[in-house]
Amino acid sequence: MDTTPQDLSHLFEQLGIDNSEDNIDKFIASKQIPANVLICQAEFWSESQKSFLREAIEEDAQWSELIDQLDALIRK
Repeated sequence: MDTTPQDLSHLFEQLGIDNSEDNIDKFIASKQIPANVLICQAEFWSESQKSFLREAIEEDAQWSELIDQLDALIRK
């Protein structure tokens, strides 16, 4: 059983992105995507990040709720 805490900080860590609160705020402010683009298709992700996001969503994995939260935060 995975006991990793489930919050945006840990999602960013999982994605290999600086997970400081300041960086998360900057990321959200600078990485807005239009409504017609899936979060896993956004141009700013690496291929491995896109794969992680896509698989987590498709499998309704433990990260899917946080990905949905991030998705809502980065919409234009």
